[in-house]
Amino acid sequence: MEILPAIDLRGGCCVRLRQGDYAQETVFGDDPREMALRWEQQGATRLHLVDLDGAKAGRPVNVAAIRSIVEAVRIPCELGGGLRDETSIRQMLEEVGIDRAIIGTQALKNPQWFREMAARFPGHIALGLDARNGMVATAGWLDDSQTSALELAKQFVDLNLAAVIYTNIANDGMMQGVDEATIQDMLRLADLGLPVIASGGVTTLADVERLASAARTQPKLIGAIVGRAIYEGTIHVADAVRIASV
Repeated sequence: MEILPAIDLRGGCCVRLRQGDYAQETVFGDDPREMALRWEQQGATRLHLVDLDGAKAGRPVNVAAIRSIVEAVRIPCELGGGLRDETSIRQMLEEVGIDRAIIGTQALKNPQWFREMAARFPGHIALGLDARNGMVATAGWLDDSQTSALELAKQFVDLNLAAVIYTNIANDGMMQGVDEATIQDMLRLADLGLPVIASGGVTTLADVERLASAARTQPKLIGAIVGRAIYEGTIHVADAVRIASV
């Protein structure tokens, strides 16, 4: 199972939100490039980038910061936030050098378009499933839908997706651990044959071990994103990588 340190970008800085609330922001650094290099040096094999301004604006905003990260590190980076048209996706994949484009809002609002993007960029499109009480949230988590995460994912099981990134918003940034119900949700997604990356709530090495244990029985659980925990020091990336790789 791969460990993906998260770098959330707002105003060019590295920040973390609580439950996706833009009013509950903590700034952890003004040099995202330096942060990316730190996680790479500690053994990360992939980075998870989020353009928070882009998620609200509906288009990439922190392009300069994203480009500086991609150019600085030797490991692949995935990006979510504001990727809602082909031009933005192509810009990030082909010009900036992002390895995976994560699409959330548009997959729900225009599933046919999402299918076309997955066909146009095979293996480089990831589905971002951000859920609140099992229902998909969109537009930077500002809006809730009436579609369950599992039902949305079922529409796309035939596509060549890089990953499905499942986030339980209730857990995200709260430092309260990954609850059993969320793990079961992710395993149900993996049972569909989709490659799943866990996101939200990974707080201690015990959380990493629980996810890694689940991944040993369900190899389609391919990764875990760690955010606030690595900035507040409750998880060291090198330790998480070691546990997840066993």
